[in-house]
Amino acid sequence: MADHLEIERKFDVDTGFQRPGFAGVIPGVTAAAPVVYHLSATYFDTADGRLAASKITLRRRTGGADEGWHLKLPGGLPLADGYSSRLEVQLPLAAGGERDVPPAHAARVAEVTGGLPLAPIATLDTERTVVTLAGADGAPLAELADDRVTASRLPPNGEPLRWREVEVEVPAASPELQQAVANLLLAAGARPAGHGSKLARLLSA
Repeated sequence: MADHLEIERKFDVDTGFQRPGFAGVIPGVTAAAPVVYHLSATYFDTADGRLAASKITLRRRTGGADEGWHLKLPGGLPLADGYSSRLEVQLPLAAGGERDVPPAHAARVAEVTGGLPLAPIATLDTERTVVTLAGADGAPLAELADDRVTASRLPPNGEPLRWREVEVEVPAASPELQQAVANLLLAAGARPAGHGSKLARLLSA
């Protein structure tokens, strides 16, 4: 089981948003060529939405560099400049079936669920374009994910919800870089995100 602190900021953008270049956003930073991934995620919760009410997300995702079971828990470091942090706990896909939550994740949220079963509540398919920013030594400093999302509740009810958003995630807090990247995105027409997560956006629609 892998745990790490996720530090990120989300931005809403229009479909025609033109992503700016980030090379040299601060001295010594380079930007890698964009890489495209196709992600498919199924989200789980109790029938009465106890995880969502506690700002917890649980998903099974395929595609990308970190496919697996992801449990995201609130808390972490207090941050400025619109960034937030959550504890993310990851397990491999083999830890559970397509509709069976891994026992380790179920146990971690047992106090919240009260023993109620966890079942699929939504699916999200994402075309993700990733740009990685690195320092002079080649170490990654930030990852920008430009996401085109198609989301549906389960069982399906009406047309899927579609939108585009940009996430900026850093492996460790870097206020100067975080603010510089945010300034570039805002100047290009991005807006501070209206929701803390993709699932929250779908459930509030």
